[in-house]
Amino acid sequence: MHTAVLTISSKNYGAWSLRGWLLAKLAGLEFSEHVISPDDPAMKAEMLLLSSSILVPSLQHGAVKVWDTLAIAEYLNEIKPEAHMLPADIATRAHCRAISGEMHSGFASLRSSLPMNLKAHFPRFKVWSRAQTDIDRVLEIWTDCLSRYGGPYLFGSQASVADAMYAPVVTRFLTYDVAMPAACTAYCQLIMGLPAMQEWLAAAQLEPDDIDELEAEF
Repeated sequence: MHTAVLTISSKNYGAWSLRGWLLAKLAGLEFSEHVISPDDPAMKAEMLLLSSSILVPSLQHGAVKVWDTLAIAEYLNEIKPEAHMLPADIATRAHCRAISGEMHSGFASLRSSLPMNLKAHFPRFKVWSRAQTDIDRVLEIWTDCLSRYGGPYLFGSQASVADAMYAPVVTRFLTYDVAMPAACTAYCQLIMGLPAMQEWLAAAQLEPDDIDELEAEF
């Protein structure tokens, strides 16, 4: 059996790291973690969205090295087909890929205005118009998927690539007290209650309270 190593960053602030880590957990891949300090200049640039490329998380699996969360997702789906990371139906699978890709490449205002910070809570947070447009689109995606496929996850009864891709947004909505329809609130509670998410949250609590400019100040 190959030994897998997943390189990640801060568990409190690292949205991309959470996606890659949760994908590996949902796939049932056994792996060890290599954690890069968020004080590392290159790592800090990635988390502050100042880097030209996002290289963490990355997965080393035997002779294979893969980075970029969508590439990791596709690789895990290939090596762990029994995990059903993508829906079996071709049309549903295409939809899952489409909304995962939208999360991957879009929502810049949401990312910059509501950075992931698991240890913080900002009740009645003032959301500016551009970020609100992103929030509305996410809620539209969630509402459509939950209605179309019956929940409780975005594509039915089992967590998929899409749920891992949107998990950091779930944490953002809770951190910044974002108002949501009841179905979306229930979805957020479901994701936060996943054993893997609980494991990640517990580890985030052990990190230093403040990491320079990564700590949002409002």
